[in-house]
Amino acid sequence: RMSRHAQKLRDHDINPCVAETDATTKCMDDNDYKKDMCTAYFLKYKNCRKFWHSIMMQRRRNGVKPEMPPADERKKILESMG
Repeated sequence: RMSRHAQKLRDHDINPCVAETDATTKCMDDNDYKKDMCTAYFLKYKNCRKFWHSIMMQRRRNGVKPEMPPADERKKILESMG
């Protein structure tokens, strides 16, 4: 059974970067945990976190709830950006 924290990290409505997390983990597994082999995956994850953190802060400043848009709303945000 997963801890509550682990469950939150797997929840697409809470964590917008589940796919990036999984891809990074898979790369590390596939490459015997040699970080330099997975630099691109780490960068994608970092950019994902940075992007959604800025969206969350903007929503917080504007009083929008929930601060992290749910998964379906995030998809629309990404599509509107091209």
